[in-house]
Amino acid sequence: MSDLLDRVDRALNEIRPFLQNDGGDIQLAEITENHEVIVRLLGACAGCSVNQMTLKNGVETTIKKHAPEIVAVIHSHD
Repeated sequence: MSDLLDRVDRALNEIRPFLQNDGGDIQLAEITENHEVIVRLLGACAGCSVNQMTLKNGVETTIKKHAPEIVAVIHSHD
């Protein structure tokens, strides 16, 4: 799983500067056994009204480019 974790981390690092420019950030919470990535949106991204669109169009697409076996990216609300 460490190779998968490394690839997901690389994807998040690719996305992070764009989120930070808007006053937010992203953090990996978990990769499940079902190949779902659970992330936390932080800062301005946490309360942003377009965060679900950002998650699907930006984050999920980038993660799947690095790790095609990932089936979904889910936003943790904790």
